[in-house]
Amino acid sequence: MGGIRYNTCMTKNRRLVPIYTTSGDVGAYLVFPYLYNETGEWVGWVTRERDVYSVLGNYIGWFTDDPRILRKRTYDFSKPRVEPPPPQPRIRVPATTPLAPMMSELTYTTIDVLEEEPHRLGTVDFDELREDMD
Repeated sequence: MGGIRYNTCMTKNRRLVPIYTTSGDVGAYLVFPYLYNETGEWVGWVTRERDVYSVLGNYIGWFTDDPRILRKRTYDFSKPRVEPPPPQPRIRVPATTPLAPMMSELTYTTIDVLEEEPHRLGTVDFDELREDMD
């Protein structure tokens, strides 16, 4: 995709931010702009506009200040796919993380992606939304 440039440098000196679920569990980690699962595998990225995309370039939702990944319950996934950045190496995740902050309540029309649809953020080699190979 023209216009988007990705920083492909290692994430050594960047801040690791735990991403929580509404229930207070760690569901992912952010080393801006890249998202990693609980085991340190790359599962997506966040744009400067706070849109969240999977490793396949599918729109997932938005990133909040809580920090959580949310989306509208009735969102139709026809939003165009975006070309993903180059695959990112695995990171080392901490053995412990701080307790989750107080989360604002969600309305019925909004869901927590990491709690209700974590499969949308699969790894490069395993993603149930990936098209089948012939």
